[in-house]
Amino acid sequence: MPPLRSAGGYPGGGQPESESGPAYAGQYQLESWLGTGGMGVVHLATSASGLRLAVKVIHAEHATDSEFRARFRQEVAAARRVSGAFTAPVVDADPDAERPWMATLFIDGPTLAERVKRNGPLDVDEVRRAGAGLAEALRDIHRAGVVHRDLKPSNVLLAADGPKVIDFGISRPADSDLRTETGKLIGTPPFMAPEQFQRPREVGPEADVFAMGSVLVHALTGRGPFDSDSPYVVAYQVVHDEPDLTGVPPGLVPLISRCLAKDPARRPTPNEVMAELREAASPSSGYDTQAYVPLPRTPDPRERAPELPVRDRKRDRMRARLSGRRRRAVVAGAAAVVIAVVSGVVVAQVAGDEDGPRGTRGVGSAAKAPSAWDVRLGDGPGDERTPACTSAPEGAALYCAAPGIAAARLDPATGRRTWTREGADDGGASSVGPRPPVVAGGLVHVRSSGGRRTEALDPANGQVRWSASTAAYSSVRHVGDVVLLGKDDGRVRALDARTGRELWQGRHGGTGTEWAGAGAVGYAVTAPLANGSASEVTAVDLATGAVRWAKRVAGALRPVGVSGDALYLHAVDAAGDTKEVVRVPGATAPPARTRLPAPVPQAQATVAGDVVYLSGAGGSLVAVRGGAQLWRTETGATQLSRPTAGGAAVYVSAGDGRLLAVDAVRGSYAGQTDPRMDAGENTYASYLPAPVLTGTGVVSGAPSGAVFSVPSGSPGRW
Repeated sequence: MPPLRSAGGYPGGGQPESESGPAYAGQYQLESWLGTGGMGVVHLATSASGLRLAVKVIHAEHATDSEFRARFRQEVAAARRVSGAFTAPVVDADPDAERPWMATLFIDGPTLAERVKRNGPLDVDEVRRAGAGLAEALRDIHRAGVVHRDLKPSNVLLAADGPKVIDFGISRPADSDLRTETGKLIGTPPFMAPEQFQRPREVGPEADVFAMGSVLVHALTGRGPFDSDSPYVVAYQVVHDEPDLTGVPPGLVPLISRCLAKDPARRPTPNEVMAELREAASPSSGYDTQAYVPLPRTPDPRERAPELPVRDRKRDRMRARLSGRRRRAVVAGAAAVVIAVVSGVVVAQVAGDEDGPRGTRGVGSAAKAPSAWDVRLGDGPGDERTPACTSAPEGAALYCAAPGIAAARLDPATGRRTWTREGADDGGASSVGPRPPVVAGGLVHVRSSGGRRTEALDPANGQVRWSASTAAYSSVRHVGDVVLLGKDDGRVRALDARTGRELWQGRHGGTGTEWAGAGAVGYAVTAPLANGSASEVTAVDLATGAVRWAKRVAGALRPVGVSGDALYLHAVDAAGDTKEVVRVPGATAPPARTRLPAPVPQAQATVAGDVVYLSGAGGSLVAVRGGAQLWRTETGATQLSRPTAGGAAVYVSAGDGRLLAVDAVRGSYAGQTDPRMDAGENTYASYLPAPVLTGTGVVSGAPSGAVFSVPSGSPGRW
């Protein structure tokens, strides 16, 4: 199908789908029309935080096809698995809606096809940079267990921070009827590998490398290596003829020729392509490695090792079958299907995934350490509401919430449950997931009755010690041993966390006030100016409600936390991007500001010592200290939880249930667990609670409904 701007493109004019088209997709109001294709229409939309999104809404006639819905659900899960630094991250989706839809971050940039058509071929340095980024994208896509199968210039976005691969998982519903004796033929002929015409069911990651070679030729010359007005002739050329590399710079001919090898086993891996292109690139033309540090994966000890475990098993079969069939004419077979698949696109799960997420293992899995424990809270299936946990001081106990469970006390060493308090804060349709219990005043605080009450539980047995109605309040915040019940206009009621006794009432700040604090002081942060150019920071005595000091600080600020005697905040612009970290040392000293080299979208932050860690939509993880960015790592995950820092590592949870560890000093990769996704429809978490540190391990919840613990001292073996 024609390239949809569902995962990028740039706004410019456009009309709504139709007079009767949907005004909303889920919670997102659809704005300008970006593009259309055989499967659906793509609209620009804006999230509640101001983040620009591209929302693809499936055509009504396809929404009634049960087979399409089932496949679309699986393909949404696949797209979420690969979303990250090199793709447009999936923000939200609902394959079960009346009109199925998927929302991704909007990426402002032309496709490679548009760029070449408008300005002509790229120069060699541009191609080296784009090619290296594209190879890196394929490396991470393949490691997620996905083969794109329709990589082409219109599916490569040239974003400011490097190329992005788009259009995962959307194929024509009629594809289910387009079969040969060996399976489906799906793709775009000028960019398909020979095995896609001959053995569609056996297509592996090598086919994407072949397509990448064709894409690089197009970028360098404005045409493909197999060129004809007839798709049938192109299909024959791909299988039988040598590529036409006229116009390709001599220095790139050997590498591109290897990518276009007929035998899949002779093609280089994405790692090899990436290394050759970056090594040959001129120093002045490289990417800004200070701003973006790619997250490495565990290396494979085999020199020519593939990105996917299944590749070794397939290689011998591919060699034998390709040698036996190479001279077999494909034009007759292709004629019946090539027109139908010229615009087709599909994401295929790699063979071996039938066992579910737990059966998907990456390189080095044999050396993995087992989880310390893995338990499930509740009896129902996962419902995209990941369990959320918190630990008692010194990690002596663990308290978790899950759908239907307000709190359960677990032994951090074994996962054994001591007691369970039912009646979770389900919050109705507006709730994003269970809130983690809070330990304050020596009690375990939970929300119940759909968020309309706060209950303080005895940590020994889970019995209610006191409770208070929160129905009239929009927020409940625990600061030290005080519970702050806040209203939208800044009014607040303070309760003693130990007894529930009211301490004081007052008004601090205004609309959108957020609280942070530690010990005896709480900080109310609000943006008093309509344009967000400044925020009011108020230090409040938590025992009495008296104002200790107040000051106006430039920027629309959100609190991160308190460390030592300083309050840390991050500045957010209208698009929801964090561009600065701000340290407010007290009443008299001026704020210290750290400008980030590149923004962090939809950042969540934590402070440990004098270091602020930020995680962003799309998988960015950033460390800031002393007026400078220490490092920035792109994890490749679609979304991340708020970071948790402890010891020598920083921990984040990913939407597919993985727990990732990054070296706190260097930002280098330390380890990650396998995904933990539900085997049914709900394979991805819409809400990610932060990991929790206990005395000996790291605890995380997963969309499978599990709570698990892994040893904190050996992330390399997770």
